[in-house]
Amino acid sequence: MSPGLRGAGLALAALVAGCSAPAEEPPRRLVEEHFAANNAAARRGPAEQQDFLDRTQHPDFASRACSLGARTVEFDPAMSTLRPDPHFAPGGSPPRGEVWVVGVEVTVRDVGGITGRQIGSQHVVVLGDRLVGFAPCPSG
Repeated sequence: MSPGLRGAGLALAALVAGCSAPAEEPPRRLVEEHFAANNAAARRGPAEQQDFLDRTQHPDFASRACSLGARTVEFDPAMSTLRPDPHFAPGGSPPRGEVWVVGVEVTVRDVGGITGRQIGSQHVVVLGDRLVGFAPCPSG
């Protein structure tokens, strides 16, 4: 490659790198603490978990919270999958805050026994200085 083309290529690479927006710093600590608190509440029973989910439900979607009944739901997040999701809009309405999504393994228990396991994703939102989410709505 000629020195002129190499210089132009380096200048273009520097320009592209300089124009890209800095990546958002993932709220890893908040997400880990959120899921740990959810799982601790689930281990204490359905009433404790329901209280946790009600307290941490995104306020814009408080009316859409579901009851788990006698079930508990534990989440094991794959933190390496945590990424921003600015286009998330449940029911067509984007939530206030900084939206993130993470891959999770979900374990559902009913009266102490495991009734289901699934791999999926869970959205969480940094709203002010806290993390809020969306309560799961099990069917059946």
